[in-house]
Formats: sequence, C-alpha cells, structure tokens
Amino acid sequence: MAAGWAQPAGLVLLLVLLAAVVPAARADKPARGGLATVAGADESSAVFPLYGDVYPHGLYYVAMSIGNPPRPYFLDVDTGSDLTWLQCDAPCVSCSKVPHPLYRPTKNKLVPCVDQMCAALHGSLTGRHKCDSPQQQCDYEIRYADQGSSLGVLVTDSFALRLANSSIVRPSLAFGCGYDQQVGSSTEVAPTDGVLGLGSGSVSLLSQLKQHGITKNVVGHCLSTRGGGFLFFGDDLVPYSRATWAPMARSAFRNYYSPGSASLYFGGRSLGVRPMEVVFDSGSSFTYFAAQPYQALVAAIKGDLSKNLKEVPDRSLPLCWKGKKPFKSVLDVKKEFKSVVLSFSNGKKSLMEIPPENYLIVTKYGNACLGILNGSEVGLKDLNIVGDITMQDQMVIYDNERGQIGWIRAPCDRIPKFGSSLL
Repeated sequence: MAAGWAQPAGLVLLLVLLAAVVPAARADKPARGGLATVAGADESSAVFPLYGDVYPHGLYYVAMSIGNPPRPYFLDVDTGSDLTWLQCDAPCVSCSKVPHPLYRPTKNKLVPCVDQMCAALHGSLTGRHKCDSPQQQCDYEIRYADQGSSLGVLVTDSFALRLANSSIVRPSLAFGCGYDQQVGSSTEVAPTDGVLGLGSGSVSLLSQLKQHGITKNVVGHCLSTRGGGFLFFGDDLVPYSRATWAPMARSAFRNYYSPGSASLYFGGRSLGVRPMEVVFDSGSSFTYFAAQPYQALVAAIKGDLSKNLKEVPDRSLPLCWKGKKPFKSVLDVKKEFKSVVLSFSNGKKSLMEIPPENYLIVTKYGNACLGILNGSEVGLKDLNIVGDITMQDQMVIYDNERGQIGWIRAPCDRIPKFGSSLL
C-alpha cells in the first residue's frame, strides 16, 4: 500500500475509522452524478501514462483530472488499498507541500455517514459502521507502517476520463479529502498530491467505474525499468491467451490482490521454505519477504556469488555489493546473479520468473543492491509482497471480472493504442 510522502515505498498496515464521527456543517446530499453523456453506452477502457521509477524516486504515479473545472493531481498508483484520496484544504490542519494547489471541497460534496459508500468504507476497514445522526459526515483515519497517518472526510467530485471509444466521461466518484497528515517532512515537496486506490473493495475507483457502467472491473499496469509506463482500466488491452494467469486467492490480509501461496526457487533449486502467501502491491517500491524466505534467499545468493563482488555498506538499501569498478546499470552485474522463481500452487502451476533486473538496483554509488527486503523488520510478519521492482517490464492485470491475476513480459515504455498489439 502507498506510504507516507517521504517514504512512498512503505506499506499501510492499519486502517481504522474514527470512533467519534464529526457532524457535518450541512446535511446536503452530495451530487452522486448520473452519466447522461454515456447513458446506455458500452463499457470501454482508458489508458494513462505513468511517471516515476523504483530508484531513486521510489514510486509510480498518474495524473488525474478532478473537479469542475477539472484540475490535475498526481496520484500514487496503489493496488494495495481501496480508498483514493487527496491532500485537501477543508481547511487543512496539517498537510505536506504538494505539486499542485490543495483540493478544496464544497459542502455539497460531502458524503453523509448514512450513504452506502460510507457504510462500505467503514465496513471494509473495521467491520463497524455507526451514524449518530443523518447529518454526520463520513470520517476516516489511515495509519501507516512508518507511524504516519491521514485524517479525512469522504467527498464526491467529477473525474474527467478519455475512453478508448473516443468519448470523454465525467463521473462523480467518491474519494477521501485528507486534511490532517502526520507523514513525511513538511519542508520537502511531496512527489504526489495523494493516492489512487485500485484495490478490489467497493469504494475503490475501479469498482465505482464498474458501477457506473464505464469500464469493466479490470485494471492493469506496465512499469518500465527506464521510468514511466502506463496504467489502464478495462479489458481492451488484456492479452488473455498469452499471459500467465493465477486465480485470485482470498488474502488473510484484507483486500490485497493475491495469487495465493507460492514455493520459492533460486537458480532452479527449491529453497526448502514453507509456501509463502504472496500479494501484489503497486504501492510498494520494493519486494518484501517474510523472515524465513528472506534469510533463505540471502543465504542462497551469498553462496552463489563470484569473487568479483564484495559486500559493502550503502545507505540506499541493507544488502549491497561492489565490483572491481562502479556499476552503471543492472546490465553490468546481472550475469553474476541467478533468477528467482515463485511457483504458485493455486489451481494450475503458474510461474513468475524474477530475473536479476527485477530484484536488483544499482545505486548512485555504483553498487548493486538487493531490492528484496526483510518484511519482518518493518512489521509485515508473514506477508510477502511483490512490489514495483519485481513487476517492472511486465504487464500485470488484476481481473476482478474473472477473479484472476495475470502477468506477461511487455515493453512498458511504449504506451499502447487501442486496437494495436503491444506485445
């Protein structure tokens, strides 16, 4: 899940709703926004360019046009959370410096506590939903693994989307207005204005677009190792016959997208650890393994290293190596490492090969560092997260219509045109 502004690779571990709900200033119903422009239209798709990288920026983000008139906002793409939210002036109690002027909601945009969307948000996060009066607004609090938090209220506003069928739609969608952030540094400008939550819950933007009949409940991303990439809603770009597919498993860790349990291999050899519960999370820059698989993998990597590499400290990541001369890219060092493989046992045997370029980075100091981290050290316990580094140069598809997750190698630095073949 997307993290605090200073550490975009961190993971949201706990989301709790405020027990006390603040009364709204007015009981105006938010404009739920019918779609006269697409009434009766077929479901279509939309594609968006992505910006950012794993290193050194630590996140991928998308530009979304929100409001009337529409204004641009940069959102951290996060398949590990449901709620989309912006830092906003409601008024702002504590906000980071962001790329664009803070979003300013109007009172008629507030979602009341009694609204079904508020009930869905509260239910998905805590299982509890209570409204003391119809005039209450829908409050929430997000807590992060790095002890940061965001306090906000649910609002609705229009999102301007250009679809593959050439139409432009402006559905009114619910999202969070975060007015009290205790995350990151208040002196540095954050790279994004908020988070784009693309999880499987009903408050997710993806689920809302499905409810409006605009796109199918399918989302995918293609993250380029060169930086950038693309994001898409709908299934027009999905290579159903060529991708590797695994059925979605019900994760013990909330609404995460999970292809189920996997066995771990390195260099074609099983590492002998018990099956790992794996989730895919674009809001995490790096990949995280629980203590046992992490230690087994590190031992296997160290036992296989040539004498050309020497372990060195590097402020970028915990485990790094230097060569006889500084590395310029992963291409300079990949031949010294072997592939990692996750073999998913959920239904058919689905393999995800992770070559060295999908688990190593080369830092500004010219060292090669392991981009798979020990999740137990950041409170993830037994959760294993496949993050951006491992999903680079692959199209990854989360198909909620068919209940499956797919992946296939792809040139992610080329934004596809509908009707053309990317692969």
